[in-house]
Amino acid sequence: QVQLVESGGGLVQAGGSLRLSCAASGRTWSIYAMGWFRQAPGKEREFVATIGWSGGSTYYADSVKGRFTISRDNAKNTSYLQMLSLNAEDTAVYYCAASRGGGSSYYTAYDYHYWGQGTQVTVSS
Repeated sequence: QVQLVESGGGLVQAGGSLRLSCAASGRTWSIYAMGWFRQAPGKEREFVATIGWSGGSTYYADSVKGRFTISRDNAKNTSYLQMLSLNAEDTAVYYCAASRGGGSSYYTAYDYHYWGQGTQVTVSS
């Protein structure tokens, strides 16, 4: 099992920035990729970004491309999501996820096996 704990959420004004962290513990050697998803009230959970755990390749949703950056620190077993130029549409609960591999794209929730509890990000306009 892999346990994930997110931190760094909060309230920020439009145009501001936040950095989310996701600390992994347990069988971290099994992690193949880590991703970030978000879910706004009344909406389905949506993909935000993903990163390959060994090679570091990244992919972003169009809605955050150029504003958000995903990174990882393998020594700390931690993934980060740096968010810039936040707007009200970014308000959501942000979830960290880890995959053991075997997925097709890593852009969908089905490709991930472990989830954090979520951290709230609220952007005031």
